[in-house]
Formats: sequence, structure tokens, C-alpha cells
Amino acid sequence: MMRKPAQPTKKLAALIARGKRSPMPVDLYPMLATLVDKPFDSDDWEYEIKWDGYRALAYLDKGKADLKSRNNKLFNEKFYAVFNELKKWKIKAVVDGEIIVANQNGIADFGALQNWRSEADGNLLFYVFDILWLDGISLMELPLNERREILKTVLPNSNKILWSESFNTKATELFDTAKKMSLEGIMAKKKTSPYSPGGRTKDWLKIKTELRQEVVIGGFTLNEGSSKSFSSLLVGVFEKGRLKYTGKIGTGFSQKLQAELMKQFKPLIIQKPPFEEIPDINKPSRFRPDPPKANAVWLKPTLVCEVAFREMTSDGVMRHPSFQGMRIDKPASKVTLEKEIKRESIVKDKTNKAAIITVPQTGNVNSFLNPTDETQLRKIQGHEIKFGNLSKIFWPKEKITKRDMLNYYYQVAEYILPYLKNRPQSLNRFPNGINGISFYQKDVTGKVPDWIPKFPYTADGENKNFMLCNNEATLLYMASLGCIEFNPWSSTINKPGNPDWCIIDLDPDKNSFNQVIEAALVTKEILDAAKVDCFCKTSGSTGLHIYIPLGKKYSYEASKEFGRLIAHLVNDTLPKFTSIERAIKNRDRKLYIDFLQNRPQATVASAYSLRPKSGATVSMPLHWDEVKKGLKMTDFTIRNAISRIREQGDIFKAVLGKGTDMKKAIKNLEDL
Repeated sequence: MMRKPAQPTKKLAALIARGKRSPMPVDLYPMLATLVDKPFDSDDWEYEIKWDGYRALAYLDKGKADLKSRNNKLFNEKFYAVFNELKKWKIKAVVDGEIIVANQNGIADFGALQNWRSEADGNLLFYVFDILWLDGISLMELPLNERREILKTVLPNSNKILWSESFNTKATELFDTAKKMSLEGIMAKKKTSPYSPGGRTKDWLKIKTELRQEVVIGGFTLNEGSSKSFSSLLVGVFEKGRLKYTGKIGTGFSQKLQAELMKQFKPLIIQKPPFEEIPDINKPSRFRPDPPKANAVWLKPTLVCEVAFREMTSDGVMRHPSFQGMRIDKPASKVTLEKEIKRESIVKDKTNKAAIITVPQTGNVNSFLNPTDETQLRKIQGHEIKFGNLSKIFWPKEKITKRDMLNYYYQVAEYILPYLKNRPQSLNRFPNGINGISFYQKDVTGKVPDWIPKFPYTADGENKNFMLCNNEATLLYMASLGCIEFNPWSSTINKPGNPDWCIIDLDPDKNSFNQVIEAALVTKEILDAAKVDCFCKTSGSTGLHIYIPLGKKYSYEASKEFGRLIAHLVNDTLPKFTSIERAIKNRDRKLYIDFLQNRPQATVASAYSLRPKSGATVSMPLHWDEVKKGLKMTDFTIRNAISRIREQGDIFKAVLGKGTDMKKAIKNLEDL
């Protein structure tokens, strides 16, 4: 439930009264800013973040709302999550702001905004920075700082409609921080400026951290022999009513996006080029002296896109342009070349007190797959992956789907990847869930996309390849194959014979879990006495795993023998219910202290991995004070693991650290 905005104070009521009485405006065009080359510091200006999204005006009438683009197209249906929130804002007003999709750090992601269809596609927000009309009063002639004072008072308490903060800091410092945070840029606004709808004014300025330009698509090329929908876009800007060519865009779009664009292009195909001068699309360059022959298809110049580029040449052509996304919020006829003006023409530098920029955190995006479509195509780190059979039940008792599993790995990626990176993977695939037939797959030669890195090995006289899981895209690709769990080597391909850790795997038979806990605590006592650091995690199945960091300093054989020594000491302490016998028949149904996991290519489930077990349990790192009576494997599942991990952070990361001095440790153990 949205909290009602605060009632205006007498001071604010007096400010509002200074405006002019007028009916609610309709179809306003927002006030536009002028591009400036550099930031400047002045007490007469205030500075905001330049949000990388769609500019929008919201017309509010006590439960009714319209959300319109800068060229007066309705956004109500397209961005329904913001539109529905605006309807809860029970005031009569017109406000100005920017619609964005925020990533997990609260930073605007323009690419995600392009692809937004539902809440599953990202966190859609409306950052509001100005108010133009309120309760029958036009505020546009009031100075900016007074309008913002009014706006802040009537702003609702909402997680979708947010205040665009102005920062009490030097613009130069704010700009440097914006660059470090990969923001699009900053805005400078004169505190005394009135609101001039539809006009580009020097009272509002934008300073960008990279060169960006809106351009009109006037055609596309197709290289001979290419299988793509098109090879590049031919773009330009209007100058005195004529379309001036500004370059070819050949990067920044996937095959899926190209196919979508072609649907928009086909009804716009024309015979004559729309450009003032016909571009030479086969012109050689320094780096491509013999480019492939291309043919041009001309388009009616009505579509607008945004492009990032390195620099503009003297003849007005962009160098190294990259497609950023389509702009649906501006008519092509209004697209002109933005030219930076010198800051000195606006204001002289002055000093201002410094402060720290903080981008508001907006919560975590909980999924990357929307909750309804059975098959979805997603671009992840530049790679298109098709996710299918998303409603298939993987954990029948809990009704947990393949979609749920993929969304879990999307969220846990940053935590699990350090334990997978550069470690060959043995794929354990469950294409039909935990109750279906499963199978192991080591060799992935010719069976996975070329962009996935691999590690060669030889078996049965054949050259084969393990898969490596080094990034989020590969992680999700593996999960899409039905890999519920991830089982990496203990060593990396950098030093394949030297493990990062030694593992003591406590594997119960008919034992109670309290006995597993007792064995783990005895192991910890022994290693503490030997002055050896160790870390515990649930297996996600029935046991516990204890990791001892080795730092790649010793061979697998040394690690195995070190584990054997520890296992003997634990068994000597707890002989009634533990065993170190490898053969199951010789264990007498006792808990097995397994040190033989410390062999080349032996694997256990990674930290933060799901397990193909009832309850959708997770192999969860533990604080040692959590290893006590009452601990249960079902304490950590797909349902609650993410919230715990985000709260605790990665408490297991020390297993990748410097590692123990094994010689000293063995001497200490022998002295016990």
C-alpha cells in the first residue's frame, strides 16, 4: 500500500500559490538539456545523475494516470509496473522523470529496458525530478529549486516511484564517480531556471561519460556470402531537413535482435537512398583494405536508435560505433547531431563543498526468466542461450521447476563461480528432474557452443574435452542442460596436479546427523590443535564436507595422504561409529571418513550448488558455531539460500587462500 504524501507546509503552500492557475496541461513536450564537453563547479547550479532510460511525463488525476514518452506516445501498457504504481499516487499533478531498469547495484541498464516485458526481466523504476503542475496551479515559471522542494513534499513512499537526488558536491567529483560507476553521465541544472517545455535550453546541461548519439536508420547492408539478416545499419542525422550520413553500425546486436529489426525494416523498404549523399558502403579502411562486397537496402527514415562511438571524424562520420538500442520515445524528424559546447560559454569554474555520491539501492532482480513463457531466449554476456521446458517439474514433492532452478543459479552466480572457474566439470545431467533418468557426461567435444572454454584430455586413444565453467553464461547453459549440481575438480587447469584444498568428506550410512556433526567437531578440534584452518559446508545430501586450504602448493598424492592422517585420528577418537574402510561391506554401516576424494579428477558438489535431492537442498558453507546439534540438511534449500548468502556474503572464500603449511601441520599432528 502506497503511503500518502505529506501535506504541504505553510511555506510550501505559499510557494505553490506563486504559480499561475491553469487547467491541467496535456501533451507537453519535456524540457531538454544542452550537451556540454566538461563538468564545472558552481554554487548556482545543482547536479543530478543522468539516468540511462526513457524520458516520461506522468499525468496524474487522483487514481487515474497517463504515462507518456517525450513524443507523447503512451507508455501505460508497455511499462505497466510503473503505470499501476502511478495510479496509486492520489494527487492531481504533472511530473517529469525517467523510466529505467536498474541492475542489482541500482545502475540503469538501457539494454535491459529495451527487452523489458515483465517484472521477471528486471526492476522497472520511475525516477522523478520535476513537477510542472499541481492542483490547478502551473508551477513551470517557478525556479527549479522551488519546484523540486514542492515535488519532494508530495512524492509517495514507493519502491517504484523514486526521487532523483541532487548532490551537494563538486560536479567534477560527481562526474568522476559517475565514470567509475559506469553511469551515462550527470545533469547540471541552474537552480533559478523555469521549466520550458519542448525547448532545448542552456539552463539544463548534460555531461556524458561516453559519446552517445541518437541516429536515424536509413538502410542496412548485407555482405556477400553472409548468413546474417544484415551486416550493418546505415544511419544518419537530420540537418536542415535532410538526412546526413554518419556511419555504419556493425556491432552491438544479436542474431535474435537482427531478426526482430528485420520485421520492422521490411515495410519501410524504399528504392532510393534517403541520405543527402549516397554513402560509399564498400569504402576500404586502414584496417580493412579489402572489405567484403556489400549491397545496400534503403529504408524510409522513420526508425531511431542510439549508438555509442569513439569519436566523430572531420567529415561527420562516427568511428567504432556500437548499437545500444532502439529509441521509441523520439520522432526521427527531431534527431539532429548533438554538438558539445564549451563549458566556459556557460559558467566559470567556482569552488563548491565536496560530498560523496551514493546511488540509491533498488533491491535485487530475483529472476531473469519471466514466469509464464515455456521457452525463452536470453542474451547473457553477449551469448544467446535458449531456455526450454521451463515449467517442467524438477523436484516433484516441492513442485519446483526448471525455471526455478535457472533463476537460482542466475542469482547465485557471483558466489559459486569462484569455485568453478578454470576447473574441469563432470556434468551430472537430470533432464527430467530428480526422479528421472540421469547420466554423467565428461566429453563435450562438438556438443556445446564454441564460446564455452574447454580443457583437453585423452581417453581410449581419443582426444576429448572437459567443459570449463568460467562465467555466468556457461553456468546458466550448463543448468539448462539439466545440470542440477556442479562438480568441479579440486585443482584448476593452471596447476591441474595441485589441488586448492584437501577434503574430508563425512559420509554417513545408518548414522544420525548428530553423529555426523560430532565427527565434524572432532575433526575441527584435531585441526585446531595442529594449527590448521578448516572450513565446513553441508554436502546438500546426507553429510558434511570439511575443506583445508592448500593454495596449490602440494600434489594430489600429498593431499590424499594428509587427508588419510586426519581421517585416522578422527577414527581413533570415534571408533564406535566411524570407519576409514573403503569397501562398503567392511564399514559395518558406520560413518565413512572419506579422504580418497583427494585424488585427480575426483569431485564433490561445489559450495552453493543445488543437489538432486528431495527438498532442493543446497551445499551451504557454515560458520563453525552453526555446526551443532539441531542442524539439518533441509535448513538450506533453493527457497531460502539466496537470502542467507546475500546476508552472510561468501564465508567460504578462504579455502581459495594461501593455504596451510603441510609440513608444519603434519609435525603438529604427529605430536598429538
